[in-house]
Amino acid sequence: MLSNRLVTILNNCINNVQSGLPQACLLCGARTLDGLLCAGCSADLPALSRDRCPRCALPMSGAKGEVCGRCLRHPPAFALTRAVFRYAFPLDALIRHCKYHGALELTDWFARMLEREVTELPRPDLLLPMPLHPARLAERGFNQAAEIARRLAPRLDIPWSATGARRLRDTPPQAGLDLRARRGNLRGAFRCDLDLSGRHVVLLDDVMTSGASLHELAQAARRAGAARVSAWVVARAV
Repeated sequence: MLSNRLVTILNNCINNVQSGLPQACLLCGARTLDGLLCAGCSADLPALSRDRCPRCALPMSGAKGEVCGRCLRHPPAFALTRAVFRYAFPLDALIRHCKYHGALELTDWFARMLEREVTELPRPDLLLPMPLHPARLAERGFNQAAEIARRLAPRLDIPWSATGARRLRDTPPQAGLDLRARRGNLRGAFRCDLDLSGRHVVLLDDVMTSGASLHELAQAARRAGAARVSAWVVARAV
């Protein structure tokens, strides 16, 4: 969890952004009118290598569009992944602050970062955010993936659905499980209620760790008729 001091700083920065006032950069304290971070600190955020597997976005030394060995051995149900950052400090602190402290204003910043990452890609037919189980949604009060989709979809002129996919089981923690066990843990956890016949669907989430959740949601989208499934995430754990 974030320290109380960092939570206070983040909230003060967000309040300044909302009011249109100059603020101190969250990371270095420099004066900025350009959102939460100054230009220098934005440039220093944990970049994800461009030499990466196109299917799962894991960095690969010298990769030139080749699919990684893990995706060859255990092909995910999504064909492509685009991620903006590595899941590392301080980006991870921003994501946790949004998710666990209700800083929904950060979802607009995440949406803008994703827009830059995917702007050159063909537009999909639908954005489908990673659903939360109803018990988790009631506890948190919002779904951060849906809030990012809500802000990203109009920027790209893409339809999105907050209710098109459901999480049927509140699955136990995935920590300590290998990829095969993670997928088994999530099998049958999702259902798509939309007719996705022939459509290109993009699954959207804040963080991709092993990809097991996105794989299972992609399976559900394919069962609903999706012809192609891709994944867009703010951060990729490496």
